[in-house]
Amino acid sequence: MRLTVRLVDIAARGVLLHHNDAKSLGVLTGDRIVISSPGSGRAVADYVETTSTLIDQGRIGIYHHTNEQLSLTESEIVEVRVADRPVSLDYVKKKMDGEKLTREEIRTIVADIAQDTLSPSEITAFIVSAYIHNLDMDEIESLTRAMVETGDQLSFHTGPIVDKHSIGGVPGNKISLIVVPIIAASGLLIPKTSSRAITGAGGTADLMEVLAPVEFDASKVQEMTTKAGGVIVWGGATNIAPADDKIIIQEYPFKIDQIGQMIASVMAKKFAVGADVVAIDIPVGKYCKVKTTEEGRKLARQFIDLGERLNMRVECALTYGDAPVGGAIGPKLEIKEALSVLEGNDSPRSLIQKSCVIAGIALELAGKANRGEGASLAMDILKSGKALKKFLEIIEVQGGDPGITSEKISPGDYSFTVNADTNGYVIDLNNHSLITIARTAGAPADHGAGLYLYAKHGTSLSKGEPIFTIYADRKWRLEKAIEVARRLRPVMVEGMLIDRVPHVREWTPGRSRSLD
Repeated sequence: MRLTVRLVDIAARGVLLHHNDAKSLGVLTGDRIVISSPGSGRAVADYVETTSTLIDQGRIGIYHHTNEQLSLTESEIVEVRVADRPVSLDYVKKKMDGEKLTREEIRTIVADIAQDTLSPSEITAFIVSAYIHNLDMDEIESLTRAMVETGDQLSFHTGPIVDKHSIGGVPGNKISLIVVPIIAASGLLIPKTSSRAITGAGGTADLMEVLAPVEFDASKVQEMTTKAGGVIVWGGATNIAPADDKIIIQEYPFKIDQIGQMIASVMAKKFAVGADVVAIDIPVGKYCKVKTTEEGRKLARQFIDLGERLNMRVECALTYGDAPVGGAIGPKLEIKEALSVLEGNDSPRSLIQKSCVIAGIALELAGKANRGEGASLAMDILKSGKALKKFLEIIEVQGGDPGITSEKISPGDYSFTVNADTNGYVIDLNNHSLITIARTAGAPADHGAGLYLYAKHGTSLSKGEPIFTIYADRKWRLEKAIEVARRLRPVMVEGMLIDRVPHVREWTPGRSRSLD
């Protein structure tokens, strides 16, 4: 069938057919067709959406991402035919039936995900099948290798190459901003590719973006790492393990984080950057992904086993996850706090201790310190100012201002402080609720939005003392965040809500309490 092109300004991949044309071809919504350009000789297979009103019969709507491959012009004539069904769907069905997949079958599925051959619903089918019928270690290894092989990889001439990762779930876990410069200042290379927040108040890439650009291709990441010793960049821009990001997008609506896929996701990115040693932070707590130390040890064993299969030395740290790391939650607040530690501030202790422990594990694995002495070496590097100097070098090589200081960073202009309305002790913090409040205030998209927590478990409070301050870049977001805080009751004192947040408020721009 020959159809006339109509370019459609939709960023996604796909084509739009009139219902009658689709019927003539024998395709339904979700089926695939091949679009061929007689002029350029290019051809692309893509999946179909149909309409009776948005496009005329005899025309074909070409979405933006599809046309990036075809380079068609408006009103150009193209050839259209029914496409073959991807064989990877047979393998997805095989997993849905509870059967084990071979390495080649998994590689076929991953290649089709990376190349956008599979539709979002088909990717979801693979995710759900792996969620119901768990991946074994052979399948996890195959998935990891396939993710790496279908994307870009880094290769350094010196080593060992170091990496670290946290499986997430704890607000304010900004330790990469301290760990990376400590490792780089020791003379090791650490090409840290990081994520953006999906459900949190700020992924590491969101935080670093306050200070410098984070979107680079793989070759630029390698160049910058070689020059500065380390980087902190967004992995989604690198084409490193590209199928992983597409899988994560489809996992999000269901809040699925299948263990096998999660392990493969983490290790694929480490393998792709050429990591020889990897330190993994596994937070444990009732609001974390991992609830108990027993679960944590089992997960750690899986990471270590996969590392051995990939010839990487992996060590995991089970860390306390029932409270935020430090007090800051949200991009600017967390950057300000991390910079202050690098500048020599001796608090918050939770941030300093956790950063040095994770950095210390990596230093020991890389041979820079004897076992049990890594954390001490990391602390020495931090206190000497070498980590700060290295972090400023990393900021500069990524295109940021190397003259930045914590004093120059200010959170949102609108704030509201919640104070204790009784004497007592903090007996519970709900991490999920704290994250929800920070996100409602605008984090991570609004860099100045977030929350600063002054009291944690066991803190003794007197009536009127501050518990936390909510910050926002926009007044209406602050008001909404206060309403959410009142409903969620994130901080409890001796079984009672700390503050009811009155209905009558006087709004004043500016911070209620200094963070210095």
